[in-house]
Amino acid sequence: MKKELGHLRKNYTANTLDEANTPNTPLELFTQWFDEVSYAGGVEEPNAMTLSTVDAIGDVRGRAVLLKDILDEGFVFYSNYQSDKCEALLAHPKVGLSFFWPNLERQVIISGAAEKTSDTVSDAYFSSRPRGSQLGAYVSPQSQPIASRAILEERLEMLTKKFEGKDVSRPKHWGGIIVHPQRIEFWQGRPNRLHDRIVYTKSYDSWIRKRLAP
Repeated sequence: MKKELGHLRKNYTANTLDEANTPNTPLELFTQWFDEVSYAGGVEEPNAMTLSTVDAIGDVRGRAVLLKDILDEGFVFYSNYQSDKCEALLAHPKVGLSFFWPNLERQVIISGAAEKTSDTVSDAYFSSRPRGSQLGAYVSPQSQPIASRAILEERLEMLTKKFEGKDVSRPKHWGGIIVHPQRIEFWQGRPNRLHDRIVYTKSYDSWIRKRLAP
């Protein structure tokens, strides 16, 4: 059945983006935008981002993950290192991240290189997680076929008993991934599809800033 979608459109009028008023570094602007989107409300998880990877046979996949930290070096999320996404990005470190914040009619599109964070960073975050999430990191063989959900529930029950009265240590197959940005584009919706686009490109230790046509 054909579904007509051509009539779905919105004229963006919420904000503007002028390169004259942007900071010299994109992480500063990203943090500003993130705070504004969070304070404005209307987006349940403003830290949700699409991670795009390329696997060993060249297939491109995107999925939503949650940004958990912004460091001077880049953007951090956490995952099972044996998952499809981590196996792909550890073999082919060039990845894409994208945020869409419809409440302020904004997108941020990031290209960069991914790698594992240090054990110290991973341990610190893991210790801050709710106990159920800590146990879940052990329970799920992420991305692997399983016969039924009952397997997960049985493993959770077993591990709950195993760690009763004990701290749950971080499993070695789980930890942080940091994406070091090389290019960050800020997109602000504008009327008549004449959107504002400012892109920062890394050049050695500095950033080059340009406006792009919409």
